Amino acid sequence: MTNRTAFITGASRGIGRACAVALAEAGARVAVAARTRDQIEELAHQLRAQSREAVAVAMDISSAESIKEGLAKTAKDFGPISILVNNAGITKDGLAMRMKKDDWDSVIATNLTGAFLAIQQVLPGMMRERWGRIVNISSVVGEAGNPGQANYVASKAGLIGLTKAIAQEMASRNITVNAVAPGYIETDMTQGLSQELKDKMLEHIPLKRIGRPEDVAAAVRFLASEEASYITGHVLDVNGGLRM
Repeated sequence: MTNRTAFITGASRGIGRACAVALAEAGARVAVAARTRDQIEELAHQLRAQSREAVAVAMDISSAESIKEGLAKTAKDFGPISILVNNAGITKDGLAMRMKKDDWDSVIATNLTGAFLAIQQVLPGMMRERWGRIVNISSVVGEAGNPGQANYVASKAGLIGLTKAIAQEMASRNITVNAVAPGYIETDMTQGLSQELKDKMLEHIPLKRIGRPEDVAAAVRFLASEEASYITGHVLDVNGGLRM
């Protein structure tokens, strides 16, 4: 992974941050992107202090213009993007019957359309280099469904379909496209859940523990490596056995 440039969306915290750290430790130059500049600047500074190459990119994944600008500037200043991790995601939960169209649209725009637009931006460079790794962060709910999350589930299931379609389109160019589907991971997104709900979730996890962002990052690091060169169109579950 040495001398490869990796671009990670939603890198300010949780899974995205862990992915940035893991890829940097594997030798990649990392561009960490998010809307909150303070957090990504802090992460980039922390990585540089450990003699890693890192740059912060302020980017709104729900804006086509922001995506285009952020990725183009990174490629120009930091080198061609060889590894893309589409991690940025939001939730706006509610029962389907009462879900506002704006809540549907914003989740799909960020979680699915944003990932597609980011892929579009990096493909020409990967095709020129005849090497690329795209890893989309889906979710166990994209495979199994979840009540009260029709928009989020649809976006994460859509990412799996997108992964398989782009994998087939790009295979002849030595570009692999895979997805990682985390289960219940301890992040800011899940911290607000009640202890009762957490205990109920643990009952369904055979490994009997909540996942860590580093568990997901390890899977991403593998799929982005040379060792994973014969894997494409795959969905790697990181869920403690929650769904088999």
